[in-house]
Amino acid sequence: MSQFKISGKYVVFFFCIFSFFLFEGGLGQLGVGLAQMLREQYGKENVILSDIKRPPTEVFNMGPFVYADVLDYKNLRELVVNNRITWLVHYSALLSAVGEANVTLARTINITGLHNVLDLAMENCLRLFVPSTIGAFGPSSPRDPAPDLCIQRPRTIYGVSKVHGELMGEYLHHKYGLDFRCLRYPGVISATTKPGGGTTDYAVQIFHDAVSTGHHECYLRAQTRLPMMHISDCHRATLEFMQAPECQLSLRTYNIAAISFTPEELTEEIRKYVPHLKVTYKPDPVRQNIADSWPMRFDDSNARRDWGWKPAYSLPELVKDMLDRIRNKRTNAGLPVS
Repeated sequence: MSQFKISGKYVVFFFCIFSFFLFEGGLGQLGVGLAQMLREQYGKENVILSDIKRPPTEVFNMGPFVYADVLDYKNLRELVVNNRITWLVHYSALLSAVGEANVTLARTINITGLHNVLDLAMENCLRLFVPSTIGAFGPSSPRDPAPDLCIQRPRTIYGVSKVHGELMGEYLHHKYGLDFRCLRYPGVISATTKPGGGTTDYAVQIFHDAVSTGHHECYLRAQTRLPMMHISDCHRATLEFMQAPECQLSLRTYNIAAISFTPEELTEEIRKYVPHLKVTYKPDPVRQNIADSWPMRFDDSNARRDWGWKPAYSLPELVKDMLDRIRNKRTNAGLPVS
């Protein structure tokens, strides 16, 4: 069987030729970028984005897009069968702060939707990637750092649903051989999408505020330390993990880490480029309590050992890239830049 080389690893050619991907919940922060990376390697027509929202014109023109509701099992099954799907990428979820405001809806989407995807993968012998999160940990977890295997016991419906997903996937892998893969993402920072209701979203909004108004009101305390990651590192980690030979994996769920900082540290780095940036602090009790229950750092030594994970972006590199991208977007749109 032929092989080709990606990121220093050899991957069987079979993966390249016969992989067909379906993203559900694909219009969120992570789906579009990862889909484009996969399209570059496996062909534009072999990667289908889906969501319940109308896609922006530029996303629609990038490649196949279909309407799909993760709660509609029959529709998902038709998409899988009609398009010979071999990989499901499950990005449908309500995030931490939004989920706490609507627990019933979060439970339905995050848990019932997950079960539909698990059943679909089992029924059709699919490979399945499901993201997890820093929110899968709770106040009983080790915080500095949090290892892959430890007490979790999260305090949000978002976190509870993610732990449920981790354990269900691992159970189905060990009992039935499902190729289930899961990464616990830290806070992900991107210039291409708007904040989506997560507790770490201040670290995205502050860049937009710095460039537009020069003032940001932070809903977390200045010293609240959380693990974070540039979206390019997040996409690359996901792709490398999906491509890793199964024989290299000692776990089905891995932490991945890059950097860790506080709002105060992020502000100081941004001020190297925007000296007039003013940041005030007005902690939101809900999001502050969530952040206080989460790890300050991840231990991702297993991912580094098993499949060679290594981040590329440091805090200074992340800040410069974010400011450059947001300034360019505003300039191209004819908007003022602070």
